[in-house]
Amino acid sequence: MPPATPPTPKPTERTYYDGDVDFDKLAASDPDFAAICQISKSKRWLDFQDPKVVQQLTKTLLKSDFNLTLTLPPDRLCPPVPVRWNYIHWIQQLLDTTCSSTNNYNDTYDPSRQVHGLDIGTGASCIYPLLACSTRPGWRMWGSDIDSHSLAYAKQNVKANNMDSRIRIQRSPNPAAPLIPLDVLGVGGLDFVMTNPPFYSSGQDMLDSYTGKHAPPSAVCTGAENEMICDGGDVGFVTRILEESLVLRERVQWYTTMVGKMSSLQSVIALLKGHGVENFAVCALKAGFRTKRWAVGWSFGDARARVDVARCGELVVGVLPVASAVTVWVRGVGREGLGRKVDEVVGGLGVRWIWRGEEGVGVMEAEGDVWSRAARRRKMFGGNGGVGKEPGVGTDTEVLVEGSSEDEEEIVDLAVKITCGDGEVDVRWLRGRDYVLFESFCGLMKRSLNARR
Repeated sequence: MPPATPPTPKPTERTYYDGDVDFDKLAASDPDFAAICQISKSKRWLDFQDPKVVQQLTKTLLKSDFNLTLTLPPDRLCPPVPVRWNYIHWIQQLLDTTCSSTNNYNDTYDPSRQVHGLDIGTGASCIYPLLACSTRPGWRMWGSDIDSHSLAYAKQNVKANNMDSRIRIQRSPNPAAPLIPLDVLGVGGLDFVMTNPPFYSSGQDMLDSYTGKHAPPSAVCTGAENEMICDGGDVGFVTRILEESLVLRERVQWYTTMVGKMSSLQSVIALLKGHGVENFAVCALKAGFRTKRWAVGWSFGDARARVDVARCGELVVGVLPVASAVTVWVRGVGREGLGRKVDEVVGGLGVRWIWRGEEGVGVMEAEGDVWSRAARRRKMFGGNGGVGKEPGVGTDTEVLVEGSSEDEEEIVDLAVKITCGDGEVDVRWLRGRDYVLFESFCGLMKRSLNARR
């Protein structure tokens, strides 16, 4: 088990967009944006049915918030910046909280960490790779598309932002070609793939999506047919990615997609569960005043995203993954007292255990269930399973499984991070494929701490 490292301050980076864009602030920073604003009762507003206005808002936001420039054709999608950034930022958090290379379990990201991703259907803007690479120096991305017109603009935008060495544009030979062509890209694997797929299965499907609504679309759509329509709509497109992921499996750490309807989100979750994919995450993306979008990610690895990332935003119960965190409440016991008890209980289990008493934080890695009644019987007749220092608040404890060494490859069926506070103990699931095992350990902690929910 690698040594725990003290938390380091997280570099400043933009968080999620939430709420309305400040038009007054943008107008003060960009005369071109100020020129397209209309003023009524001392309040700026925009005509979102005017394609030039929508393009200018996108260009101004990218310049103001990310120092990016963009050239867009009039006959292709103009990407709204807030929802695009929110999708990228969610992927960043997925990777930050499941990073197997740092092994520090502190959820801090290393700006120089090398991350490789693929944006399927990057479009003329190439906005996802540009946003990703402009905010993370160690990131490299490919953007793929079937439309040569869009790809020409994508290459232009990459070059204009000096990203040629970090973003590569890949033309898909035909609509039936693999969506995740690792061999064509010349890589053995990727950290993530992402896509904003065509949402509709036909022109009629797109028209039907507006039928019965009280208001027209919030912004004009300039997307080409290949950007808006495909066989099966967004669910059909995601099904193709899922099918490829079932073959590639851990060659990609996180497979992700955006979807445009709640029914699509529910269908994708059902597909994942139907194929036995239980490690997934869902995010409700803040897309606008009336528009809603969602993102889904799934992984064949055992690293578990932090609960606020795996269950991000306002979501209905039916699409939620299992909870990756449990809080154990203990009446009238302070952090130091809880820390002593936690160190005593976990340190005596015969597991790999690193405890930092002054911080009240510990990380446990276990090979299977060693705390149930049956496991205790095995331990009783089989001998002591672990050795370590005498636990105590303010001290550090390191316990290794008997017969193991820090250099040998370790089998980890369950890893958790335990954080003690006044009257509460937070147990976060870090690694593992068995939710029942995680629940069982949390049950042990509740019983051992005489806890109440």
